[in-house]
Amino acid sequence: MRTLSLSYSSQRLVIMNESKRQKKVARLLQKELGDIFQKDKRNILENAFVTIMDVGITPDLSIARVYISMMLVKNQQELIDKINHRKSEIRGILGRIVGKQLRIVPDLEFYIDEIQGNASRLDTLIDNLNIPPADVESEKDNNDKIS
Repeated sequence: MRTLSLSYSSQRLVIMNESKRQKKVARLLQKELGDIFQKDKRNILENAFVTIMDVGITPDLSIARVYISMMLVKNQQELIDKINHRKSEIRGILGRIVGKQLRIVPDLEFYIDEIQGNASRLDTLIDNLNIPPADVESEKDNNDKIS
């Protein structure tokens, strides 16, 4: 029997032991959703630059969690709400594209990918740290005591 370990990263559920099929379907969905958003962005995205950062899929392949990074967007939550409002249309387009490869097209759940924002905040914090340089003489004294 296989065990499944779960951990939470911000709002993202990370599944450690994804099957090969889950990974394959997730990569396929990530690629095709990226193409859909690239071709159809004027209708749904209103000229926003959107990247599909990650797709997580449940073990039964019924739900796909799509994490989106956005640029040139004033209100990210408003755009996610628009995308979620039209997710049945997006799922239909996706179904026409991957219908031969998947028996059932998973339900789509869209989330804002916060990893990039968190990484930039950490970079800013690290850059602003005020760490005094180590005293060379005290280091030599510590090394002499250890020897």
